[in-house]
Amino acid sequence: MMHRTEIEKLRKDIVFDATLCGQQLSFHTTWGLFSPREIDEGTRLLLQHIKVAKNMDCLDLGCGYGAIGLTLAKLANEGTTTLVDKDFVAIEYARKNATHNGIANTDILLSNGFEQVRHKSFDLVVSNIPAKVGNELMNIFFYDAHNQLTPGGQIIVVTINGLRSYIKRVFTDVFGNYSKIKQGKNYTVSMAVKNQAAKT
Repeated sequence: MMHRTEIEKLRKDIVFDATLCGQQLSFHTTWGLFSPREIDEGTRLLLQHIKVAKNMDCLDLGCGYGAIGLTLAKLANEGTTTLVDKDFVAIEYARKNATHNGIANTDILLSNGFEQVRHKSFDLVVSNIPAKVGNELMNIFFYDAHNQLTPGGQIIVVTINGLRSYIKRVFTDVFGNYSKIKQGKNYTVSMAVKNQAAKT
């Protein structure tokens, strides 16, 4: 049985530094959030293979404590990056991390998918999709992303390799195209572009 002092230590924020896309960031996290002690493998793979223009308006869908979204905000410092999550604790920590890192060009919202950002359009939608999110919810997310992307806008996701075929199929159905950006040992980064001819 753990002592009270050990429990109190567990209540304290976990804090770590990370270099993502050449950007130095510091993160506060807590138990219960995804990958609280370090940047996970999927997020690192995605960020290693993403290109962001300075004036892009981006969306981090399911932002957690903000690793992807805050990196995008630093890269696209002339645009606005929106971070959404349905977990209020994740949103609390994403806001804390934005403040802690001095990143002001963000809009961080509690939202079930796109529900609270229907009024916005995006040049880039990015997500580290959990393995167990379910095909039904992913279908909703991808159709909503298509509706809210600007012409030529991109959706880029990282998933476990087991979802690669499904992502290819649904991106082709919704967007008319699919590109595999990178397949690693455990994760695949996939992209689709709005209003572009199908790719093989």
